[in-house]
Amino acid sequence: MGKALCAHLRGKGHTAIGVDLRDTDIVADLGTRKGREHMVAEAQRLISGGVSGTLDGVVAAAGVSQVSAKLTGAVNYYGAIATLEGLRPLLAQSKSPRAVLITSTASFLEIDAEFLALLQSGDEDKLATSTAVFDGGDYSASKFAVAQWLRRAATSAEWAGAGILLNAIGPGRIRTPMIEPILATEEGRAMLAQATPIALDRPYGEAIDIAEAASFLLEVETSFIVGQILYVDGGTDAIMRPERV
Repeated sequence: MGKALCAHLRGKGHTAIGVDLRDTDIVADLGTRKGREHMVAEAQRLISGGVSGTLDGVVAAAGVSQVSAKLTGAVNYYGAIATLEGLRPLLAQSKSPRAVLITSTASFLEIDAEFLALLQSGDEDKLATSTAVFDGGDYSASKFAVAQWLRRAATSAEWAGAGILLNAIGPGRIRTPMIEPILATEEGRAMLAQATPIALDRPYGEAIDIAEAASFLLEVETSFIVGQILYVDGGTDAIMRPERV
């Protein structure tokens, strides 16, 4: 999704800086403190040498699934929040700063309560040294945790109070390298259809759908949207939670 967003923004004439494990502007492992610190330092260096010298928007899009629970938490929760918090001082220098977090409709699914509590304790060292066995639900918990963090942080003095508009995108069933192995099998497709029902006559969304939505939230014109999660899911949220308003 991040790669598609960078391409989309560059196509609209913006300068976009990508962060990934390889082959991009900033190579950093956001699952580690050292990697996050490196990312922030490199971002400062690249931005200070840019045309405007300011950072106008950040999208925290890094995410992993089908890996260990510890890595899931390190990247999806601690990595996402550290990205936003680490770059917040740079955003504060912009005239119209925007920040977007990527959560997921997976947050609607069964959540490992113990893993969620471990994430929300804020103690990453405790996660790293935990010997607990998490039997599924860790990915959903990581996305639920960042969604809750968003709702609490967005209206705070550090974000909205500083003029930084923080919102989120909640992707549904999107064709990305993360789920392509699942889509490749009949069993996998059936599992996804049950977990993420879609109202449209489409088997899945594309990364560009997320890029378009994130681009919208990054626009200067979206000046009165704070703490919202925009679900780009083909109707999954409405199907699974019809009474939620």
